[in-house]
Amino acid sequence: MKREANFWVLGGDQRQVALANALAEDGHRVRVWALEEGELAEGVEPAGTLEGVRRADCVILPLPVRGEGERLNAPLCPEPRTLDQTLARLGPEQYICGGRMDDLTAALARRYGLTVHDYFTREELAVANAVPTAEGAVQIALEEMGVTLHRARALVLGYGRVGRLTAHRLAALGARVSVAARRYDALAWAEAYGHDTLRLDQLSGYLCGFDLVVNTVPVRVLTGELLAQLRSGCLVIDLASTPGGVDLQRAAELGTRCVWALSLPGKVAPVSAGLAIRDTVYNMLQEKS
Repeated sequence: MKREANFWVLGGDQRQVALANALAEDGHRVRVWALEEGELAEGVEPAGTLEGVRRADCVILPLPVRGEGERLNAPLCPEPRTLDQTLARLGPEQYICGGRMDDLTAALARRYGLTVHDYFTREELAVANAVPTAEGAVQIALEEMGVTLHRARALVLGYGRVGRLTAHRLAALGARVSVAARRYDALAWAEAYGHDTLRLDQLSGYLCGFDLVVNTVPVRVLTGELLAQLRSGCLVIDLASTPGGVDLQRAAELGTRCVWALSLPGKVAPVSAGLAIRDTVYNMLQEKS
């Protein structure tokens, strides 16, 4: 954005701290609320109340917007803030952004006549978030496997954004990567990048040779029957969102090492994740104008 704008950033974690700092560095006026425990840069103004929030050109809610129950997602705020008290202070004329809107949040927004634009649905943000997710998977593998990725046999389940980047980074470190997917075009792309391929619905009988399995598919693909076929010592990393793609109870019963790694962008690279949200919001505002 070239013109100076008035932003309010409400709630969130270290990603929103990085977002607010980046907006201020770009020359915008930035006020934050419910981010009391964040390390804010010079130029970011903490707000004790929501007084004045209606004058904001753009209000940015966290990712996800809702925390536990009907609370605003605000882990850096020592006092709980409700979604109702937050949304009630905003106006229908304002441009409001939020991440991963759910039905309860959407219903509350409608009660106050608000339109909340979900930046989490944007493709550019999804691609940007896939990068730290893939790098986080590599970090977990290096910490948990006990052997190098070089010459390790790795299986990546799913070949969407995260699967593609994860397979690429594992291969770059010398792993022998196989990809399992449902779609024939995804398998064709995996082969084009030099990976061996399997049909996702035909894994039985092929799992015993892998040292690492990384799942990116958000439905149950690694059932108890398939988990029992993994070799002893195989590490399973599940990158899929809730409900996940691995039968965790059966994995525990079998003694299979399994890490369910949720929300990696905010954990391994919150600054990069915050910058990605900033860029996405800029794109949304540009399209609006």
